[in-house]
Amino acid sequence: MKNYIQIIADGYYGYWDYLKNEILYPSWNNYFYWLIGLSLLVWSLELIFPWRDRKSAFRKDFWLDAFYMFFNFFLFSLIIYNSLSNLFVAAFSDFLALFGVKNLAAIEVNSWPIWGQFLLMFVLADFMQWNIHRLLHRSPWLWEFHKVHHSVEEMGFSAHLRYHWVETIVYKSIQYIPLAMIGFGLADFFVLHIFTIAIGHLNHANINLTYGPFKYLLNNPVMHTWHHAKTLPQGVNGVNYGITLSVWDYLFGTAYIPNSGKNEPLGFDKVEEFPQTFWSQITHPWTRKKVR
Repeated sequence: MKNYIQIIADGYYGYWDYLKNEILYPSWNNYFYWLIGLSLLVWSLELIFPWRDRKSAFRKDFWLDAFYMFFNFFLFSLIIYNSLSNLFVAAFSDFLALFGVKNLAAIEVNSWPIWGQFLLMFVLADFMQWNIHRLLHRSPWLWEFHKVHHSVEEMGFSAHLRYHWVETIVYKSIQYIPLAMIGFGLADFFVLHIFTIAIGHLNHANINLTYGPFKYLLNNPVMHTWHHAKTLPQGVNGVNYGITLSVWDYLFGTAYIPNSGKNEPLGFDKVEEFPQTFWSQITHPWTRKKVR
């Protein structure tokens, strides 16, 4: 059995060292500066080729969303997530050991070429994320957390990472076992993460972009606008659930693009009454008044 207290402590120390090195020592495999670089690039595209007219380069809630980006991408891991996830993996391994299971992997892909591992993980992870995203809309309890992301009323690149930290736990927890069973030998695919961040930024950007015929494969700003639309077809919980790939929505009948959506109001019913600050938004699922 492992020393769980030591695992928690090592998680804090280890992530602090990682974050410190990310900030102090820029490199080509540095998430911190790639996030800044991609953000500046997509923001520049918004300013040069704006889709919707705006009076200011700083749209509504620009700085709030900028804080969400760094909180969800770095600070949350430092505060709790890295240590918590390490603890969960260790506890889960010990639980399996009680039944004589020492390796959860059912399919070993370590011997596969890197491109094969990359492609399998990308497609599998994106499909799981698509299903989890649907769950966030269908479950009334989870929807209260997902509302934070849908409280965006003006689309912009930084809205990509405005989401409640509980979503990170939901996504990672549900994905953990299926991905572990495939036996991925690489803890991270740097290129995969950068690619998905770039597509996510573009999906939320103020840019009229559909990728031509590739719109049936990749999610895009026009398609994702309708995911955030305030008014949706009657009787549905959501549309266009794709994270990076749009193909799942076309395959399973959840794609919905009636027009360009350029001037479509965003949010949800009574979004104007939703809390406006970071702290009030992340505490809202627990402090909101219960509706009978």
